[in-house]
Amino acid sequence: MRAQGSSLWLFWLVALLILGAGLGLRDPWPSDEPRFALVARQMVESGNWWFPHRGSELYSDKPPMLMWWQAALYSVLGNWRVAFLLPSLLAALVTLGCVYDLGRRLWNRQVGLYAAWGLLLALQFVFQSKKAQIDPLVMMFITVANYGLLRHLLLGPAWRWWALGWFAAGLGVITKGVGVLALLMLVPAALASLAGWRGVRVHAGNPRFWLGPVCFLLAIGLWLVPVAVQALATGLPEYRAYLDDILLRQTAKRYAQSWDHHQPLWYFLGTMATMWLPTLLLLPWAVPAWWRRLRRRDARYLLPLAWWALLLLFFSIPDGKRDVYILPALPMVCLALAPLAAGLLRRRDVQALLALVAGVVSLALLAAGLAVLGGEPGFETRLVAQRGISAGQVTALAWCVLAMGAGGMAGLLWFGWRNAHKAWVLLLGVVWVVYGLLAYPLLNDSSSARGVMTRAGQLVGPQAELALVGWKEQNLLMADRPVRDFGFKRDWLLQLDDALQWQDQHAARRWLLLQQPLMLSCIDREQALFVGTANRRQWWLVPADAVHRPCQASAADRQQVRQAQGPADDEL
Repeated sequence: MRAQGSSLWLFWLVALLILGAGLGLRDPWPSDEPRFALVARQMVESGNWWFPHRGSELYSDKPPMLMWWQAALYSVLGNWRVAFLLPSLLAALVTLGCVYDLGRRLWNRQVGLYAAWGLLLALQFVFQSKKAQIDPLVMMFITVANYGLLRHLLLGPAWRWWALGWFAAGLGVITKGVGVLALLMLVPAALASLAGWRGVRVHAGNPRFWLGPVCFLLAIGLWLVPVAVQALATGLPEYRAYLDDILLRQTAKRYAQSWDHHQPLWYFLGTMATMWLPTLLLLPWAVPAWWRRLRRRDARYLLPLAWWALLLLFFSIPDGKRDVYILPALPMVCLALAPLAAGLLRRRDVQALLALVAGVVSLALLAAGLAVLGGEPGFETRLVAQRGISAGQVTALAWCVLAMGAGGMAGLLWFGWRNAHKAWVLLLGVVWVVYGLLAYPLLNDSSSARGVMTRAGQLVGPQAELALVGWKEQNLLMADRPVRDFGFKRDWLLQLDDALQWQDQHAARRWLLLQQPLMLSCIDREQALFVGTANRRQWWLVPADAVHRPCQASAADRQQVRQAQGPADDEL
């Protein structure tokens, strides 16, 4: 018992080290982090938490749950660098706790630990948990929902956990609509119960069954009712449009008629085969073992595995797919793998495969670092030009990659190939800690646009006014002063027309910050100031004197802008 307690403390120490390394050392990075952090900051500044804004426009792409967390944590901590990432860290820890406790209750403490270790070592879990995106929160709410449902279905009746499961699914819906998918767990449970599988009951005949749906609707209503009432009461068309977009276009229409991220039907198979390493390396041996247990009608395996299959089917149907969509399935897969782990890790062929893949990854990291340090300088030159980082930073990053590879090789040498699972712990521990503590500061200025916006503020001086055209969220977030914008989703040329009119009103002190494609033929680059590169985009400061008025975009200009922006929002 004491040994198991020590193992549990060791797990949580490693989890905090891996997941927390780098917290507070960077600003939000694209693609989504600056958007959510900007919306959260504007919530705090405006006091409007029900109708989030991105600059001057309402932001209706996602419900505001993550932004609420970020804004609330900032209100307590007063530090955006910590507050914007802390929800993902907390969500990851809660998810690990649920998986551990389910494994412990359904089997034993050792299985619970294996389930938690399998999840912690999976690349996608940590990669997403160290990013300030919505997906870690969605994963947490879906896993909490699964936890509550499984406590009732397999260990029940447990009506409080049943109600919590439904309530968590509802919170998942107002975080990202797919939170409702947690309830698909009821499908295999109902079928198994009807088929007479031992150990699984839905208890649908009990009146308390309806506590679940009531709690589900209650959770959704916490956000939807106040927003709908306010939107309809104001009578403002932009509020009605916000409601229509977030309830219809961003949910049902996005699923039925995906307009971005088109991928083939088998896309998620590749995602899982790579992003769920090293945990999924056990799959070739796990599948026949699962089949034997399913033939024995063990519902502890059926429910998480069938739910994984249903989730995979659901997300594979539409054309639009992103790797993060399948992330919520990972905790249940680790739960189903955990009872087999002790036996599988004693097999020499399993350890040989783990050692082989760990060796390949470590050697690849060593080769990449050495290639940058001593290879063809063209790669370094391209990285400097595209990312806006210095040659010295590239060299420092190469040493970071070398340290990661060395950590992996050291683990293999120390533990030997027969304990390759322990070498994976060292390899991934070094990778994530070095990435958080060393790579974050090296990449931050270019990845967050802090460097570009700091330089822009220095170039125009403290008394100047600044407007953004064709901007990205990180530009507004990192600006050193109040900044004017003319919409985010609007056509860039329309934004530019309004910006030039704004600039004409006080030409001496007003500057425009433009993306490279907006440097039209009527703008004199000799009088404009090149600010720098961030996120593969080049930025220019344009004073009024640099614009030959009337500034009309030529056909070539329009084509250049359209290629850079893509279709405006009203064309999607």
